[in-house]
Amino acid sequence: MPTPPTLHTPVLPQALLDGLAIDPNGHYLDATLGRGGHSRLILATFPDVRVTGIDLDDEAIATTQGNLSELFGDRLQVWQGNFADYSGKIGEFNGIIADLGVSSPQFDVAERGFSFRHQAPLDMRMNRQQSLTAAEIINHWDQTSLADLFYQYGEERRSRVIARRIVQQRPFETTTALAEAIALCFPPKQRYGRIHPATRVFQALRIAVNDELGSLERFLEKAPHWLKPGGHIGIISFHSLEDRRVKYSFRDSLLLDVVTKNRLFPKQKNKQTTLDLVRQIKVCTTES
Repeated sequence: MPTPPTLHTPVLPQALLDGLAIDPNGHYLDATLGRGGHSRLILATFPDVRVTGIDLDDEAIATTQGNLSELFGDRLQVWQGNFADYSGKIGEFNGIIADLGVSSPQFDVAERGFSFRHQAPLDMRMNRQQSLTAAEIINHWDQTSLADLFYQYGEERRSRVIARRIVQQRPFETTTALAEAIALCFPPKQRYGRIHPATRVFQALRIAVNDELGSLERFLEKAPHWLKPGGHIGIISFHSLEDRRVKYSFRDSLLLDVVTKNRLFPKQKNKQTTLDLVRQIKVCTTES
């Protein structure tokens, strides 16, 4: 089946499908619908498979529902909101998937403010109805709070130096102005490497704006209860902060048995995003 241009080409597609062990009459939850790449693959496996898709982004919901409805009719149902706030029923789904982090289309739309590749307002909201933006954090948080944020959520070793410069030079209005100020905190030889010096700070800001880790923890606590006996849950994580939470949640769960003993990695890295270094998938199953 050809991929429509507005749909996402998913990472680890075959590994995820194999891990989910699609039931011909199954009902699946795509907790990070995005542009529908994974949902499209699941719906295409059998004619009676159904998917419920969740996303915070109203634009993603509208685009993907329109595209996939043309292909699969009402077998796709959508719910807009944070996956941690979804009220799933006990034993509702044969399988659950989540591909964590920001999507490529969000990076590519400059005005969303996720990327420093284009000049744009410091926004970074996945849910554009919320009030907290990256600009609010950068321009109003105190120096210590900024340094802690960059270190804890970005694992940025120069967090204190960067926070000091930001406080001295703010207010910042655009992504590019902030990225340039951050780059000046690094020696000249480190400013033009493969990874931009602002990458980790931008990751930390995005995580804080969208409460990504808090939402993930709440989702991981609730989601196993939504699985049918023998159902599978697969999580694709983007960085170590996510991966640790997924790994420990699966390990400590009384409902789940880990299926993948080793991490699985994509054969090719996604060239569209700055920090797409590795994605990891963990798949668990409820006891039959």
